[in-house]
Amino acid sequence: MVGMRDVAKRAGVSVSSVSLVINGTGYVSQDMRAKVEQAMRELNYVPNELARHFYHGRTGIVGVIVPTIRHPFFATLTSQLQHEFSARGLQTMLCSTVDSADGEAQYVDMLRRRSLDALVVAAHTTHAPDYWRTIGRPVVAFDRNLGDGIAQVSSDHVHGGVLIADLLTRTDARDVVIVGGPRAQFTDLGAAQSTFPTVRYMQTLEERLDDAGVRHRYIESGEVFDIDGMRRAAREAFDAYPRMDALVAADVAAAFAVQEARMRGIAVPERLQVVAYDGTTIADCAGLPLTVIRQDFAAIARTIADDVEEQIDDATHSTRSGGSPKARTTIVPVTLARRSTTR
Repeated sequence: MVGMRDVAKRAGVSVSSVSLVINGTGYVSQDMRAKVEQAMRELNYVPNELARHFYHGRTGIVGVIVPTIRHPFFATLTSQLQHEFSARGLQTMLCSTVDSADGEAQYVDMLRRRSLDALVVAAHTTHAPDYWRTIGRPVVAFDRNLGDGIAQVSSDHVHGGVLIADLLTRTDARDVVIVGGPRAQFTDLGAAQSTFPTVRYMQTLEERLDDAGVRHRYIESGEVFDIDGMRRAAREAFDAYPRMDALVAADVAAAFAVQEARMRGIAVPERLQVVAYDGTTIADCAGLPLTVIRQDFAAIARTIADDVEEQIDDATHSTRSGGSPKARTTIVPVTLARRSTTR
């Protein structure tokens, strides 16, 4: 196997000079750089990326914790994150908490031991609010409130709720069913506070419908990994509320609702309007293109990656152990795409 000594011998320079060229540290003359790069090409030498990262006090690996990759939302998110991290020379290590019971603890331990440069948390956590801050390492939360001192990236769910409410009231909806996760998530921090910013779209929608005098009911579809539960919830909506004229749900449950309506001979959107939330490819697979609130996955991933990269740089150059985590919250805009399932 070709090593730096072989490159140094071929180029006629010292091993330390080769190291300076490869790691981009210190001054190297253009002539010496050209000799080293020419020798590397001639010997087909490929630098050890892991060694280079350790040289700079990094691993080049970012851990990403999601509840499941079975759900199309998190599959789409992780795909975009991997693309953004790769563009920054970072590798992605994925953990699905549904498939690995102690995965979160392992990743946190790796972060503490500096086997990871940073951690992106997009899954529910039961830790106390000060837990993540005391890790003292780069952590970015997506659509999760992990407490003070932890950077958070979320979509503009309040605006999403406003867009849905305005659409339904303009189209004379009078009996709305909302399908979503466990209602306990709305106040899991107590006093009407939640670790889940996503619930804000449902809360805002309900408030706006109340103001407009529109009846609305809520059906729980189970946890995000329970795809079968979403199918059951969509079916339950038709059984429990046969007079409903609008249904709002995340993409998967909304798609099931359109399929259920067709099986029951209920015309969409003439008799029943369906509005989806997320904007994954599932919104195109329901038999009708779903009207949808689109979360901007590319912008979300780019914002998360920017925060991660900045925190890693801060941690690397800080004189304090672990650097100083950012506490900012970034809200990414959402958009409404009106398609075939609304009037």
